[in-house]
Amino acid sequence: MRIEATSVDDYLSKLPEDRIEPMTRLREVINANLPDGFVETLGYGMPAWVVPHSLYPGGYHCDPKLPLPFLNIASQKRHMALYHMGLYANEPLMEWFVGEYPNHAPVKLDMGKSCVRFKKPAHIPFDLIGELVTKMTPQAWIDIYESAVKR
Repeated sequence: MRIEATSVDDYLSKLPEDRIEPMTRLREVINANLPDGFVETLGYGMPAWVVPHSLYPGGYHCDPKLPLPFLNIASQKRHMALYHMGLYANEPLMEWFVGEYPNHAPVKLDMGKSCVRFKKPAHIPFDLIGELVTKMTPQAWIDIYESAVKR
């Protein structure tokens, strides 16, 4: 489900009524806990947090004009999603998250490589996501990214 938006606020305002509050809360939790240096923007048509060119001038290797992507949230047709590139790229972080998830959510983890899906707003573990986003600084993400891309 693609939402045509010009900003994160515009994106959130165009969501179905039942998605506005949980997506806004997700954004607030991320902004309150994400380490300094990441920048909120609209990326790939959804709310995104990136490493800006001021910290990583090389940008994203697929399109260096774009800043280095790190985290996105989206309202999809059948679920809300958190896309956290660090989970996919950092095995200890993934193991921690998968281990902690059952302590914070009443349903089984529904996850792809970097995508965590939430079918119901009541099942979003906001506290766990808040803790998750504290665990990687922009420099740590740059280091992981470079080690994967420049092999």
